[in-house]
Amino acid sequence: MDFKLDETQQEISRLAADVLGREGDTPWKALGEAGLLALAVPERLGGDGLGVLETAVLLTEVGRRAADVPALATLALGVLPISRYGTPEQQDELLPLVTEQHGVLTAALSEPSEPLPALPDTEAGPDGIFGVKINVPHADAAQRILVSATADDGPGVFVVDPTQPGVSTSDGVVQLEGARGTPLTAGAAEGIRRFALAGACAVADGVLAGALDLTVQHVGTRHQFGKPLSTFQAAACQVADVYIAARTLHLATLAACWSLDDNDLATAAYWLAAEALPAVHTCHHLHGGLGLDITYPMHRYYGMAKELTRFVGGVEHRLGAIDVH
Repeated sequence: MDFKLDETQQEISRLAADVLGREGDTPWKALGEAGLLALAVPERLGGDGLGVLETAVLLTEVGRRAADVPALATLALGVLPISRYGTPEQQDELLPLVTEQHGVLTAALSEPSEPLPALPDTEAGPDGIFGVKINVPHADAAQRILVSATADDGPGVFVVDPTQPGVSTSDGVVQLEGARGTPLTAGAAEGIRRFALAGACAVADGVLAGALDLTVQHVGTRHQFGKPLSTFQAAACQVADVYIAARTLHLATLAACWSLDDNDLATAAYWLAAEALPAVHTCHHLHGGLGLDITYPMHRYYGMAKELTRFVGGVEHRLGAIDVH
C-alpha cells in the first residue's frame, strides 16, 4: 500500500519545518501562531478539523529537529482525544487553551510497572480519583491532565485540573488522592491509548530521521587520513544500518497512524522500542567526541529517543503486545 503524503499533509510538513527552523522564535508559540496547533481542532472552534495523520506529520517534524516543545503531550494526548471524545462543552472549554493561549495539555496513562494499561489500577468513584501515574510528559506545565482510570462501568478518561487539592505533580509523576474529574465520552480509554502510541511513533520517526541527517552530513564532511569518513566501509555500513532502521520505522508509523489498528500500532511501537535508541546511539558513535558536545544537537536526539522508548514501555513490553495469531 502506498502511504505517500497528500498535498495537505506535505504542506503541513513544509510549514512546520519552516516554523521550527526559524531562529529567535519561541517554537511553541510560533507553531500556534502558524495555526499548526489547531490541525485536529473542530472547524466550529476555528480549527482545521483534520486527524491523526496530519497531527503525526507535525509531530514528525518536531522530532526531526528534536524541538523542546510539548507537542506529543498537547496534540496526541490532549487535542486528539478531546476533539474525538470530548463533549461540545469540554471542547469549548479545553481546546482554546491550546489554540488561543498556546497552553499545554497532557495525559496520565501509565502506572508503576504498567505502561499504558488497558485496565488501569487508578480508580474513579464517588469520592474522586485515586492512583499514581508515571511517565506523564510535561505534567508540571499542563493546564489540564487527561487521566485514565477504572470506574464501576469500566475504564474511562477523566479531565483533571492539576491545580485542585488532591493532585500533585513532580518529575513526570502524578499522584491523585480524591481528585475530581469530568469524563470524556465512551471509547476514550482505548482511543487515547491508540493516539499515545501513534504520536510517540511519529515523534520517534522524526528523531531518527533527524539524527541520520546530522550523521550523514558529518561523515560526508569530516576527514580522517585525508579522506571523508563516509568513504570508510565500516562507517558506511553503520550509516546503512541506521537508514534501514529509520526507513522501517517511518513506514510502520505511517501504516499505524493511517489505520490505528492495534497490531499496526503494536508493531510500530515495538520497532521504536527495539531500534530507535540503538540507531541513535550509532549516530552518536559516528560523531566521535562532537556528539558529546552540549552545543551540538545530537544529545537532544538521544534524550528524546530514550524518553520515547520509556514512554511506550520498552522492548519486552512492546513485543508482548504484538498479536502473532
